[in-house]
Amino acid sequence: MFVGDSQTIGVAGDFTWRYRMWQHLEAAYDGPYEIVGPRHGLYDRAADAPVSHDYADPAFPRSARAHLAGWGEGWLHMAPVIGDAVRAGRADTLLVALGLIDLGFYTDADQTAANVRRFLAAAREANPRLRAVLLPVIPNTRAETDPPFAAACERFNELLAKTVADLSSPTSPLLLASPPTDYALPHATYDGTHPNPHGEHRIAAAFATALHQGWAVGGPYRS
Repeated sequence: MFVGDSQTIGVAGDFTWRYRMWQHLEAAYDGPYEIVGPRHGLYDRAADAPVSHDYADPAFPRSARAHLAGWGEGWLHMAPVIGDAVRAGRADTLLVALGLIDLGFYTDADQTAANVRRFLAAAREANPRLRAVLLPVIPNTRAETDPPFAAACERFNELLAKTVADLSSPTSPLLLASPPTDYALPHATYDGTHPNPHGEHRIAAAFATALHQGWAVGGPYRS
């Protein structure tokens, strides 16, 4: 299950990094799998709602479009709903990219880290053998002109790494993905925050590398 904010849900006309990850699994994972989640749409700016199904590749199958991502939603919003989503989808692996929106609008670094722990507790209550890959926050252009926000991103990423180290267990392992490589904002985003096709590949590669190196799932990412 893909869990994320606006960088994950995408907008009408996007491919999304979820699409890139699906392509990777189709090519590199030698076994059955299912992408699950209660949502399937993209965010529609005109409607100000996640009602679009206008993916850049119309051949992206509906079954692979499933996710739990929302425009303007973060750890604060996902912690109360992740348990039901895991149960309904019978999810056993989460790929999570959250935090930027929390730090930008809702909670400080320590409060956001506390919501990470709430999220993981609820997910594990739904499936005690759940495993998850967590991506550090990728600072956007606001961090270039707002030093306190840049410091909050750095602080949260430190707390996220500590959370993964503290809470990972043999029965419910957690992985901290490495930040995406080759992710210069002018080349990887279309607005300083949201990924363009290059950025989508780099985010998918970060998750794919963690899955491959940590749990031997799939193979090296090939864009």
